Amino acid sequence: MTKPPAVHGLHHFAWRCRDAEETRAFYEDLLGLPLVHVIRLDRVPSTGEYCPYVHLFFEMSDGSNIAFFDLGDGINAEPSANTPAWVNHIALRMNSLDELETMRARLQSAGVDVIGPVDHHFVKSIYFFDPNGFRLEFTVPIGTAEMHEGFRHQARDTLDNWTAEKASQLAQEGE
Repeated sequence: MTKPPAVHGLHHFAWRCRDAEETRAFYEDLLGLPLVHVIRLDRVPSTGEYCPYVHLFFEMSDGSNIAFFDLGDGINAEPSANTPAWVNHIALRMNSLDELETMRARLQSAGVDVIGPVDHHFVKSIYFFDPNGFRLEFTVPIGTAEMHEGFRHQARDTLDNWTAEKASQLAQEGE
């Protein structure tokens, strides 16, 4: 099998929102991500389905975007019933621990509940929910290049061990 072409980075991550303006105010006014593009259509280009919507794009400093769909019905995406609320989230990188602390204080002063900073030993992070119930993480990488190279070197073995242990556990439960 030939090597796949390179993936160069994130263009956008999209999520449903209940209200475009509420979402704009949170991401642009509070978090400082400029609204850079809005698509308003009645039909979904990929399926042809009739579903009037606006698609909002907020740009991060590296040119990637976080995006939202307002389907015009005032409904936000529902959490998954089989998944804890802390699992599904997007982590956005900041440049320094000072910036992380500034954002934590800014969010708290706006009445947003913030968890952290949490030290994960390779990043420090804060966690919070947007008005749509979408969990976000702001994170700052910490540690040395050698430490991160060690993680990279151990990643496949760690996953292989997890996979084998999980298969064994599931087999025992199935007996």
